[in-house]
Amino acid sequence: MTRRIWFCWLCCGLLAVGGGEVFASSAAQATLVDRIVAVVNDDIITLQDLEAEMRPFLKDLQARRLPPDAERQAIAGLRREILDNLIHARLTQQEIQRHKISVSEAEVDRQILQLRESRSLSEEELKRQLGEEGLTWEEYRRQVRQQIERSRLLTREVRSKVVITRREIEEYYEKNKARYGGGIRVHLWNLYVRLAPDADSAARGTARRLLEEARAEVASGRASFEDVVRRAVAADREIQGGDLGLIRLDSLTPVLRETVRAMKAGEVSPVVASEFGDQVVYVQEMREEGGKPLSEVEAEIQETLYREVLDRRFEAWLAELRKRAHIRIVAEP
Repeated sequence: MTRRIWFCWLCCGLLAVGGGEVFASSAAQATLVDRIVAVVNDDIITLQDLEAEMRPFLKDLQARRLPPDAERQAIAGLRREILDNLIHARLTQQEIQRHKISVSEAEVDRQILQLRESRSLSEEELKRQLGEEGLTWEEYRRQVRQQIERSRLLTREVRSKVVITRREIEEYYEKNKARYGGGIRVHLWNLYVRLAPDADSAARGTARRLLEEARAEVASGRASFEDVVRRAVAADREIQGGDLGLIRLDSLTPVLRETVRAMKAGEVSPVVASEFGDQVVYVQEMREEGGKPLSEVEAEIQETLYREVLDRRFEAWLAELRKRAHIRIVAEP
């Protein structure tokens, strides 16, 4: 759980259910020996707080089956990150109180209803899922309330100060014309033999022979390129292939791009050497596409720029919040 993940969680205003995104039950926490691990202004963070937040992430980490030393290091790093995020949560909650941000019961109801509708859950199904996570309905409503409060704080302190100008949108469009401009798209299939970088001449010769044989079968009309690819994949031979879909010509590697540029739809290339090994490509379709005007992509560009600026502003706001706060780590987690 990185600061970026914590930021997304703060922005969304929705509390997901299941999959480790809800807090552990108080009963489970009661088995821990509690102690203070950090002080944030007038608030404290306890070992129980830390362990409760870590629990779902520990499950994912343990599922990776790392070597013991690597797992210990990963757990230590996770503890530091979780503690850092708990500090951020305490700071934002203190700001919520300072700005007297409040949320009504009706607003909590609407937020929960929106969540249920987005997941096609009845109230009973949602409560059952919460119960499986050890969370009561009252605890869940409290967490939803906190999410709405934090989202409003973020709007007040960060979102409302982000302004994207028309000039910025135009400059982004000009710098990324290759993305929005026109060009040629090709629908490709390929056959290849993957070779190690240090493959000897014998291995390279074998690869080329296999590809030449496949190419000859297509050229003779005995089979379509697609059929040869499917047979090769099904047989799990050294030669493999697939449908690469519709691809921008300028996104191909230089060697392959020049080869395909000289082809027409329905043609099969000669054997082409590349950094991935030798391959043969088949052009199923080739189409010329016009570029998108600024008016068509303006909203997309604005959203992209907004997110970039929002991320930077949030990081700066959070850093300033920490700078003004009295934060003391009582003990290494």
